[in-house]
Amino acid sequence: MHLRGLSTRRRTWVAGVAAGAVAAGLMSAPAATARPAPDPPLTTMSIKSPPGGANVRVLIFYGSAAAGEESPVVNAGIEAIEKIGLSGPAGQRFAVTATKDASVFTDETKLSRFNAVVFLTGGGDVLDPEQEAGLEAYMEAGGGFVGVHDAARAEPYSDWFTGLIGARPASASPATAQRAVVEVGDRRHPATKELPVQWKRPDKWLNWAKNPSGEVHTVARVRESSYQPGTGANGWDHPVSWCRDYDGGRSFYTGMGGTVSSYDETDFRSHLRGALLWTTRLVQADCKATITGNYKAERLTQPNQPGQNDQIGEPHGLVTAPDGRVFSIGRGGADSSQPVITDWNNPDVGKGKGEIHVYDPKTKKVTLAGALTVFGNKGGGDELTKVEEGLLGIELDPRFEDNGWVYLHYTPHARIDRDKRMAERRVSRFTLDRATNKLDLGSEKVLLKWPVQIHSCCHAGGGMAWDSKGNLYIATGDNNSSGFSGGYSGNNPEPNYKGVSFADARRTAGNTNNLNGKILRIHPEPDGTYTLPEGNLFTGEETAEGGGKTRGEIYVMGVRNPARISVDQQTDILYAGWVGPDAGAPSTTWGPAKYDTFAVITKASNRGWPYCMGNKQPYRDRNLPDPSKPLGWYDCDHPKNESPNNDGLVNLPPVTGNNIWYSPQGGAPDFPRDANGVPSYKQEEATYALPWLKGGGQAAMNGPVYRYDAESSSAAKWPAYWDGKWFVGDFYDSDQPRNAVITDPKNHGDGGLPVHSESLKKIVPIGNDGIKNLMDWKFGPDGALYVLDYGRGFFTSDAKSALWRVTYTGGGPTPAAGQLARGTQ
Repeated sequence: MHLRGLSTRRRTWVAGVAAGAVAAGLMSAPAATARPAPDPPLTTMSIKSPPGGANVRVLIFYGSAAAGEESPVVNAGIEAIEKIGLSGPAGQRFAVTATKDASVFTDETKLSRFNAVVFLTGGGDVLDPEQEAGLEAYMEAGGGFVGVHDAARAEPYSDWFTGLIGARPASASPATAQRAVVEVGDRRHPATKELPVQWKRPDKWLNWAKNPSGEVHTVARVRESSYQPGTGANGWDHPVSWCRDYDGGRSFYTGMGGTVSSYDETDFRSHLRGALLWTTRLVQADCKATITGNYKAERLTQPNQPGQNDQIGEPHGLVTAPDGRVFSIGRGGADSSQPVITDWNNPDVGKGKGEIHVYDPKTKKVTLAGALTVFGNKGGGDELTKVEEGLLGIELDPRFEDNGWVYLHYTPHARIDRDKRMAERRVSRFTLDRATNKLDLGSEKVLLKWPVQIHSCCHAGGGMAWDSKGNLYIATGDNNSSGFSGGYSGNNPEPNYKGVSFADARRTAGNTNNLNGKILRIHPEPDGTYTLPEGNLFTGEETAEGGGKTRGEIYVMGVRNPARISVDQQTDILYAGWVGPDAGAPSTTWGPAKYDTFAVITKASNRGWPYCMGNKQPYRDRNLPDPSKPLGWYDCDHPKNESPNNDGLVNLPPVTGNNIWYSPQGGAPDFPRDANGVPSYKQEEATYALPWLKGGGQAAMNGPVYRYDAESSSAAKWPAYWDGKWFVGDFYDSDQPRNAVITDPKNHGDGGLPVHSESLKKIVPIGNDGIKNLMDWKFGPDGALYVLDYGRGFFTSDAKSALWRVTYTGGGPTPAAGQLARGTQ
């Protein structure tokens, strides 16, 4: 039994305003003339804990402080909830009692009989202090509460009731019903799991004085671009339904249900039904998964000792082992105190150490497993000085526990040609001594190697990933400067060094016979060789245009700098992100601004660069003899590589549109198109389909698709709520993305936009003391998220360079299994 004493909460009252005349829509904060009311009287109400029992009952309270005729929504809501209670499996049915008599909240005998209370009230002060104290006692005993629409306007001066509801309406909200799209982000809660991800319906949409995201668990949002939110709009993150465990009980609120017709909708009744099943304790649900206070971000590595990289190198990638160890690589930049050689006449030009560190969660210690001598340490400067080569990627063999094989993607310093300024990129297999965490550098097996120009940087790619069939995906950048094309297509064929163009991405990413600017797919064999799986973009044996003009390793072409890729082991779908060029704004002459890009890749494809970007937005061609003069627009459906630097096919595969692209102006910019499908590229005519992200300084860092392991006993694992969601992020942390998104399997392989997104910036914390410069992120076997923060300098490691771990601390679903009204589900 629960015996409640004196309430510690306080209520404030507007002087001279009777309770029955308080207008709906007033804010939870007291008015300037408010004065505190006396403490509520001591109550000795004894509420059965938890209230109700196996004979499940729901109390609908529809009392209102507003004078006049009762809202027709009340009758519609009561009728709908009564029908819900009589429907469904017998074990999920319940009885319904409706009343507008608030004295029920001071009658412990009556109140104790109900498993949940529904507020269909029209707002205002509907409870006196003792009645509110009774509702508090009920919740503290483990009761359930469901608030519908105008319930958010009830008890406007009660901080406790504000917490119970979760948010208060803004001073202005649309007065009439409008059809809108509701994004249903929680695919597991009983109130939403049966609903479409994009739920189109009419209602009266409330704006919120304070966005509750992060303090409540939001299960659905309304897409403001689909209706007119008016003043007080909340932006792209506009919660409409949410829940949380509150004050000992369970609270669910929906801002929907503001029209009579809502209660005739099958989907809306399904929404209410799921809310009632949870609040009555008939089923369990997770209402903690997006509450930011339920996550803990912990830095795992310490700053390096002066002059050493004993903890971490220049962060460039990570991978987790089945036993929980985390392997991170350093690209090649040394401690800032170490010399940097940029003179090509010096044999040590650009020489750096590509380091492999291993963090052991059992000892919480870091071991330097080994270091490769790489070309990758020329410091900063312009694109003819700096380099982004070095140790670029790491993966562990699928049978790593048995064989200790580690795959590294790197640029060996010993293979550079200082005269021609060419280098060799390679993917090699090494063996790790798992007892000592030391890499046997003499065990190298070179699987794949190819030439790259190193006269000019940038964008070397580097990510690797496995699918479930043992195929290894290798992301390679096109390593070309866009500075000679004004930051647009990167298709200037003229600049070259000793015959090798360094500003024409048609030589690399747009070339079917070149392994740069690609995502390769090979099948490594035990002897250190590889075979080609079926289904790549080319076989290498095409006879078109004379033959010998394709490489069979190419799975995806037309990517600029795919530094991070991942493969969802459940679906074998490839996810990738890549960095765009440098143009800060669109040009009516040359084409789109810089777009950083994310894509769901379901089959071998051409993703467009340097011919098209975004949703097949073309660039303008240029060529000799005068690359400064624009030629025709590229045809994204029939692209041609007519560069003098091309040794591959002229006729290329059609371009596939991408799912996410963003510029300094906003997310998914698009423009009106002419009869030939060419966008206007007039900035004032642009529309932005993804309002939740923006660029500026931008560097796309693709993340994983989370998969929840129900069999895992890890206390740190992220909850099932995140299962199937794709994590997309950016190196920077201002307006750039750090989000979890849902895509539609019906069109995501063809460039369909995400249908839902939510920010992770309070969970994977941003800021100078957080994870400011996100370099890589992956989930470990414990279900925790491991993240690399690059640090605050460039081409070096510093005191902020670190490996982090983000764990979930919220616990399991509620109510506890032993508290279910009718036993185990």
